[in-house]
Amino acid sequence: MISIITHSEKGKILAEKLLAKESEAELVQKPIDYKKLWQSGNALVFIGALGICVREIAPFLKNKKTDPAVINIDANGQFVQPVVSGHVGGANELAKKLANLLGAVPIITTVSDTSKLWPLDVLPRQFNWKMECAGNLTRLMGRFVNRKKTALLLEARDKGTLFLESDCPDFVDVFFAAKDIGIENYELILAVTPFLYDFDEKAIFYRPPMVHLGLGCQRGIPSNEFQEMLEISLKEQRISQLSITSLGTAELKKDEDAFLHLGEKWNLPLQNFAGDVLSKYEVPNPSEKVETVTGSAGVAEAAAMHLSQNNLLVEKTKLKAGDKYFTWAAALDAQKERKGFVEFVGAGPGDPELVSVKGKRLLQTADYILYAGSLVPRELTEYAKSGCVVESSAGMDLQTQLDSMKRFYDRGLSIVRLHTGDPCIYGAIQEQMAIMDEWGWNYHITPGISSFQAAAAALRSQFTIPEEVQTIILTRGEGRTPMPEKEQLHKLAQSQSTMCIYLSAAIAEKVQSELMAHYPAETPVAVCYKLTWQDEKIYRCTLETLAQTVKENKLKMTTLIVVGKAIDNRSGESKLYGRKFAHAFRKGK
Repeated sequence: MISIITHSEKGKILAEKLLAKESEAELVQKPIDYKKLWQSGNALVFIGALGICVREIAPFLKNKKTDPAVINIDANGQFVQPVVSGHVGGANELAKKLANLLGAVPIITTVSDTSKLWPLDVLPRQFNWKMECAGNLTRLMGRFVNRKKTALLLEARDKGTLFLESDCPDFVDVFFAAKDIGIENYELILAVTPFLYDFDEKAIFYRPPMVHLGLGCQRGIPSNEFQEMLEISLKEQRISQLSITSLGTAELKKDEDAFLHLGEKWNLPLQNFAGDVLSKYEVPNPSEKVETVTGSAGVAEAAAMHLSQNNLLVEKTKLKAGDKYFTWAAALDAQKERKGFVEFVGAGPGDPELVSVKGKRLLQTADYILYAGSLVPRELTEYAKSGCVVESSAGMDLQTQLDSMKRFYDRGLSIVRLHTGDPCIYGAIQEQMAIMDEWGWNYHITPGISSFQAAAAALRSQFTIPEEVQTIILTRGEGRTPMPEKEQLHKLAQSQSTMCIYLSAAIAEKVQSELMAHYPAETPVAVCYKLTWQDEKIYRCTLETLAQTVKENKLKMTTLIVVGKAIDNRSGESKLYGRKFAHAFRKGK
């Protein structure tokens, strides 16, 4: 919530402008209870002279960790300036937001912002990490701002580590294993890790939520002793409690007080699973007795494996609390563990700038890029970092592609498999994923812009028409690859939807013949060659001249055929806006 404070009529006019654009804002009326406002947790926005703002908040200032965000805006709405709690309180971010709403200039004076460095104290909130410090935080942050030699340890893989790795200052060295860091060579160590290390007093630790804990016990285990022994055991295994993201047990133990109290203390819900769920996991330390009671041969191990979808980091550990026994096991989240990983990335239709921001960062941080030969522009691989191996898959069969990636996967490295367009549309990833599933590999898909979307943009056309065409069909003609009977082009053509036909320029005559069974001969067609590439060409014709157009221009590869009345349509009207509005819009009124 934002509380807006002003003492002038001109300020009220600006305040009303903000209230109209920001639903989470309120105007504070006189008399103003500053003490109550300060304790409310709301961000305070003063409109007027900066000196007035400073004098009014001065009696309440304590420290940047507890003070609310305070922002000052001049009455003319030209400048927006954070006054206190710039980073930790979110004043810097709010100032930028309000400046955008007003068309004003944000005045940010925090050193890390003006020097384009990471705001170390904001990273936890930005990436859902928790932070702890071995040493004085202010002093350590000062070393970073002053560009002292810094080591960055990344023992996780998530959105935050991807950002840090792809936007690394020149005085920061990146490491992926703590043993490789020569502590004496650095004045500051930034460590994104779930593990405990002794880095003297010059480390800031960021704890990503990536450790899943499985629990089992005898009924009625004493809560305090259980928590104490568990926390000691976690430290012995060098696991930070701050990185634990879930607790799991058997359904029979869902009401165990010790487990419930632990969940309350750590602010984590206790998840429970039926025996038939846990029994699917082959645990390394099975127990016939446990299996008889719960249906699973190892509750703690199976629960950790189920929650993480990964192998165990710590196998079953049996401990005693009071006169009762309990067990725990841990596993790292499969999607966040820094080990061999494959990311299928959609390269977009051709223009290197049409790859997603996430796709670009993945390319910048990959250790190995395998890209789809002539279908993906070589310029995209220029995002690769120094030392990254880049290879084309042109000429490789499926097994060679997998073996090439395996060389890097087995070393725990990051791999980008770069496919044209969106990899899920005729991207040939299914057969790769099937083998990766057999091998137990971790992989993920980052979508890309498909050529049908690039076609709509290039044609300046909306592929749907209100009340007339509401379906877009993505398909291909039947060439050497058979089509299912129910998906034959002449059957799909019955709907007269906007049809985007891939990989079919070589059989244009057959495509034309099948479509003309239902589309009128004069139906608009766009034959799109190398969309968004520098040598892009688009040929407009009608359905009855489709084959002739393809033949005359010698089109075979990287060609998308778009068919339908939505091409170049400018006459569609929606009842939502009414005919009067549509007529006025067309007339430019």
